[in-house]
Amino acid sequence: MNNYKNLKSGEKKIISISEVEESDIEQRIAIQGVPGAFHHVAAKRYFNNEKLEIVGTDTFEELIEKAENKSQSDNALMAIENTIAGSILNNYQLLNQSNLYIVGEVFLRIQQNLMVNPGVKIEDLTEVYSHPVAIMQCRKFFQQYPYIKLIEAEDTALSAKRVKDQGSKNTGAIASFLAAEMYGLEIIGESIETFKKNYTRFLVLDRVEGPRDQDFDKVSLCFSLPHKIGSLNQVLATLALSNANLTKIQSAPLLDSEFEYIFFVDFLLEKNSDFESIINVVKKHTMELRILGTYKKGAQYEF
Repeated sequence: MNNYKNLKSGEKKIISISEVEESDIEQRIAIQGVPGAFHHVAAKRYFNNEKLEIVGTDTFEELIEKAENKSQSDNALMAIENTIAGSILNNYQLLNQSNLYIVGEVFLRIQQNLMVNPGVKIEDLTEVYSHPVAIMQCRKFFQQYPYIKLIEAEDTALSAKRVKDQGSKNTGAIASFLAAEMYGLEIIGESIETFKKNYTRFLVLDRVEGPRDQDFDKVSLCFSLPHKIGSLNQVLATLALSNANLTKIQSAPLLDSEFEYIFFVDFLLEKNSDFESIINVVKKHTMELRILGTYKKGAQYEF
């Protein structure tokens, strides 16, 4: 199922939308946004499947609700961190409060493109719409076009759809290649983001606990700690002694508590046979330990 099976860990793969192989199985994937959003692009990369039914949502809270409901979705993709914007703390909290588990991940370069209705030139534009984060990432490009007003909208792909639906000759949108392809728009500014090494990590979520692939090499945990000197260090030392490679540690406020925190940790295993012994030791030094997922390290895609 996963399109990174034959990739080495961390290997980048450049692939066009048309190269994605089809499957006979249609899967309902909940995402934040509408078809054509970067979540949709990430889903196509991970599932290697043209026949995805995208279940769009307005918020991450709604995404979690639909992901938990088997009548509405089979899986979900949720952004969790970005190389420029950092961690999405609210999504860590939502994941911890949910009944969902991480079963995979995918890293996608966020390439922002200026798109218009066919035949429109950049000098014709008076307004460009997109998500506030996308606009922020592209402000340097638009400094050379001070006559264009940048207007914030709720979603990149939805902005592209509105430009198409309105048929305007004076408005454009900032969105993905997939959005341009889906809504019949012409890209007149390719990769206009200021920082090119802008990747988002997306988690693949399911209602089923445990690894789907016995070759898993990545583990995600969350836990709280007792008020003891060196409690966090004991957890990190356990990982180090087990040759586990810590790839992420994130703290977030423990809800309904005063100045207490929960920790989210990701690490890679040299041997997944060490998993049970590591967990048994970590349990001794933590409180409310939860295994969020065991899965295969994701591949990195340029677009």
